[in-house]
Amino acid sequence: MSANDVLVLALPKGRILKEVMPMVRRAGIEPEPAFDDPDDRQLRFKTNRPGIDIIRVRSFDVGAFVAFGAAHLGVAGSDVLMEFDYPEIYAPLDLKIGHCRLMVAEPEELSATDDPSRWSHVRVATKYPQLTRRHFAARGVQAECIALHGAVELAPRIGLCRRIVDLVQTGSTLKANGLVEIEHIADISSRLIVNRAALKTRPDEVQGWVDRFRAVTEAPATRH
Repeated sequence: MSANDVLVLALPKGRILKEVMPMVRRAGIEPEPAFDDPDDRQLRFKTNRPGIDIIRVRSFDVGAFVAFGAAHLGVAGSDVLMEFDYPEIYAPLDLKIGHCRLMVAEPEELSATDDPSRWSHVRVATKYPQLTRRHFAARGVQAECIALHGAVELAPRIGLCRRIVDLVQTGSTLKANGLVEIEHIADISSRLIVNRAALKTRPDEVQGWVDRFRAVTEAPATRH
């Protein structure tokens, strides 16, 4: 089998990888030992399946790899899918992991007197500028977005802006930085995504893996 015949599954680094790997293994994919070696720097890995390799990339990049055909399948947060809105991506399955929420947050002292329904213009720091603008535009609010890719919670403390839009899981990071949630934008979870062209040209293989992951997702979490 040539490299061009191998299906590529793109997985996100970080927290979601820990949640998704048990599902990947229950679907019948076991990566080579180097995959679990924290000191290994390779990004593409063979698996027990000659027809499928795994690549491990930044969560924000999974969508691009799948959209442009460098990977045939992937796991991406619905936040990434909403931000980039790639027409080349089909997202057939909610994996029911990676749960968090996309929120507007601001300093606690500001929230005491603030009323989001009265906003007409907001300046926010976020790594989701497109999604943020669409959300506020739907409310008739003009959003000035400052694109940051880290330390978003720091922005209000140093006077960059008064509000942020970011993912919230437990709320502990917000609390540690004196911020509170003030407006809900979306509930987020991780999705199995596929390249639409691959689904058309290799339907049996690609749909076969979608079906395997669906079976894993719908199976009981524990078995006795």
